[in-house]
Amino acid sequence: MIRRFEQQDMDAVLDIWLQASLKAHDFIDASFWQSQVDNMRNLYLPASETYVIERQSKVLGFYSLHDDQLAALFVAPEFQAKGIGKQLLAHAGAQRPVLSLAVYKSNTASCGFYLAQGFVVTHEQTDEQTGQQEYLMSSAPL
Repeated sequence: MIRRFEQQDMDAVLDIWLQASLKAHDFIDASFWQSQVDNMRNLYLPASETYVIERQSKVLGFYSLHDDQLAALFVAPEFQAKGIGKQLLAHAGAQRPVLSLAVYKSNTASCGFYLAQGFVVTHEQTDEQTGQQEYLMSSAPL
């Protein structure tokens, strides 16, 4: 079931975000992700429209929207490659007619996932926080 984020989901969402970030972004030092947990808790999640997917009262993943941007889409590592990300992305697409997102170029699995779901690369830039190259993608064809 996909539902709106509730405050009691915070610890599960933060744990999923950190564990999945460490796995997907092993090209960035782990200390960077660990240093961002408080910002996720106090800044990013409160400023976003967030939905969680749960089964048997366990949160397995989430996504966050900020305006028309898909600011986050994370699935717990042990539940990845089981269609949960596709379900979350489809739900997000039902909330907004066009979605944009940024994904690290070195995160080839996520790049491939978004391309397979019909997203197109619209721009390439350097992420100021990490110095990593990232793609800007859109769900609307150019």
